[in-house]
Amino acid sequence: MIDETDTRLLAALQKNAHLTAQQLGDILNLSPSQAGRRRQRLEAEGFVQAYIARLDPAHLGLHVQGFVQVHLGTHGADQSRSFARLVNTRPEITSAWTMTGDADYLLRVYCADLPALNALIHDVLLAHPAVARVHSQIVMDQLKQDGPLPT
Repeated sequence: MIDETDTRLLAALQKNAHLTAQQLGDILNLSPSQAGRRRQRLEAEGFVQAYIARLDPAHLGLHVQGFVQVHLGTHGADQSRSFARLVNTRPEITSAWTMTGDADYLLRVYCADLPALNALIHDVLLAHPAVARVHSQIVMDQLKQDGPLPT
């Protein structure tokens, strides 16, 4: 169980993971040691999974963001495991979900340009023996960055 103070602490960390115990204490009206202990407890209990840096794709030369729906032609445990292994080997695929509805998987991809996206789709995804078809959508503009979870 977490209380309101824990919720506020988690919200603050989602905005700035670099907050010191002193800064957290100031935000939460706690001493730095109390804030630090709460943070450590929430980390130990798995509420905080990782601290990461959010990089700017454009600065890295990744100018195309897209979503790719993947439809398998054959369904089974072996095909699913094989496709999951493929997904995990490709750095361009930054997120992957299994889905309800028409598509079996939804992939979020970042590529340098359209030829790179084309190569990913044709040479990698469609080349997989279980994949029947894909449907891609290119992001024109991202209106809201991946935001913090509601707390």
